[in-house]
Amino acid sequence: MTRTTLDTAALAHDLRLAVMRFSRRLRSQRLDTSVTLTQVSALSTLKRHGPMSPGELAAHERVQPPSMTRVVVALEGKGLVTRTPHPTDGRQVVIGLTRAAEDMLATEARAREAWLSGQLQQLDPEERAVLREAAGIIDKLAGG
Repeated sequence: MTRTTLDTAALAHDLRLAVMRFSRRLRSQRLDTSVTLTQVSALSTLKRHGPMSPGELAAHERVQPPSMTRVVVALEGKGLVTRTPHPTDGRQVVIGLTRAAEDMLATEARAREAWLSGQLQQLDPEERAVLREAAGIIDKLAGG
């Protein structure tokens, strides 16, 4: 193996562990634990992309449609999503967010961002500048 390959492998290892720890810590700042992370992810996708069919939501979330059906049923039971008839396909429904879901997502985001802002304030300006650049690079790696 070349030095570049070894350096890249070591970076991949270190970055994977750091991102996992960071993600776990950020998730621990959740306020409403009555909604699962899978459900929050589905709600976030609906917020980002707008109302869609359960099949489209499953594709966005990279899960099988029957799994998404269970998620949607649970979210509907909590009053967080609505089902409306599809405008052109009578066999389909469209899943959309309720006001309660929008409020919950906003509250959750504010709580996590407040925690993260506090953590960032503990860093010096140079470290924050590095993280600002790294955020764009990580988003690029994630396909964003």
